[in-house]
Amino acid sequence: CELVLSFFFILIIVGTTSKGAAVGFAGIPIGLALTLIHLVSIPVTNTSVNPARSTGPALFAGGEYIAQLWMFWLAPIIGAVLAGAVGRALFEPVDAVQTVVTEERQI
Repeated sequence: CELVLSFFFILIIVGTTSKGAAVGFAGIPIGLALTLIHLVSIPVTNTSVNPARSTGPALFAGGEYIAQLWMFWLAPIIGAVLAGAVGRALFEPVDAVQTVVTEERQI
């Protein structure tokens, strides 16, 4: 669950901040996605989609929670790497041509 939700969250971030996305629009879908992820998944698996958010409570709770901490670090990192690769393929086409506009002035 942590891997899949991290994948979709990072994919939304990459998609809304890519070159073709509307400027000034990224905060809305990113915030809504994070809210939806937490509303849906916290009651089910206590997901965090953020290793730092999982580490603090686990350190204070101790015991078995520390033993489960590796999953809350590894899964989001793997999900982020996969989302980065998929996002690059979807939102940054290889055949796109970079254009540079130069201006010449005569004095």
